[in-house]
Amino acid sequence: MKYIILGIIQGLTEFLPVSSSGHLVIFQTLFDVPYSIAFDVVVHLATALAVIVYFWRDILELFTSKRKMLWLIIVGSIFTGILG
Repeated sequence: MKYIILGIIQGLTEFLPVSSSGHLVIFQTLFDVPYSIAFDVVVHLATALAVIVYFWRDILELFTSKRKMLWLIIVGSIFTGILG
């Protein structure tokens, strides 16, 4: 049950302009749950999967009719990755 609550906290705080990882650490301490990198990876992958499912049509559109937008996203991501 503790892990379900931690997953809900991750899902609710991931898109806030505060650290969802910080919230997880705080609540893991409060619930006396040991830190696990595997758990962190799983909850972040679950968040990414939820975003992909929610935006599935938009993502598919990028690969079909909005290829220029996809190219701009890729180029912008490269520059962001290089510059930090």
